[in-house]
Amino acid sequence: MGGPLITAFKTALVGAPLGAGAFAVWTRNCKFVPVSPSDPIFQSASYLKNNPLKNPATQDMCVRRVPLKDIKPQLLEKEGKLAEAFCAGVWGGLGYWYQRRYLAKKYQNTTTTAHQLWERSQLQNSTYEVGTQITDHFEVVSKTPNAITVRCGDSPLKTGLRDSDGLFEMAVDVKPEEGVAEFKLKSVFYKGLTKSDSKPMPEHVEWAHRQYTKLWMESAIRNVEL
Repeated sequence: MGGPLITAFKTALVGAPLGAGAFAVWTRNCKFVPVSPSDPIFQSASYLKNNPLKNPATQDMCVRRVPLKDIKPQLLEKEGKLAEAFCAGVWGGLGYWYQRRYLAKKYQNTTTTAHQLWERSQLQNSTYEVGTQITDHFEVVSKTPNAITVRCGDSPLKTGLRDSDGLFEMAVDVKPEEGVAEFKLKSVFYKGLTKSDSKPMPEHVEWAHRQYTKLWMESAIRNVEL
C-alpha cells in the first residue's frame, strides 16, 4: 500500500507540475479535522459487515470551503448534482491520473473488469450510483444527495472480508447562510480479515495519504468551480 501511494503522490506532483512549496500554497485551504467516534460511517452497513472484528482504523477527514458565488450555478439548481460533480472531479481529475493509469495497466481487461469505469470521460460523466465500480479498486456502496461513499482497499470483485479494506466518502454541505459550500473527503482504513491490535498504516504512509487527499481535493474542486 505504501509504495504505490507514495509513488502516485510524487508522480502527480511532477505531472501538475508542482514542487513541495507550490503544493503547500496550492493546498493551503485544505484543513484536516478529526473524525468523531460517533460519525455515521462507523455505523454504516459496509463498515459493520466488513470490519466484524472491530479492528482499529486509520481515519481522517479533509475539509475545503468554497464560496457559493464561485461554484457553477447549474450544480446548485438540483439536489445531488454538486455531490456528483465533486465525486467526478476526484476520479476524473488530475489527482487520480497516475493511479488510474497504474491500475489500468495491471487490471483493465475485456472480461472481468470491462463493466468498470476506466476512461476519463466515463469518470467525469458518471452519476456514481450504488454498485458502480471504479478502476478495479473502488465500488460505490452508498449514495445520498450530499454524499457518495466507496469501498476501497482491494478489487470490488473480492466481495468478502479483506486483509486491507476501507471506506472513502466524498461529501458536500451547502451553507446558504454562510455563503459557502463545504466539501469533505473522509477516509477510514482497517484490516477486516484477521484480528489486529494496531492501525493498518504506518505514520509515513498516513502522511503520504493526507498529501494525496489534498491533491484529490483540489483536483475535484476544479470540477465544480466557475
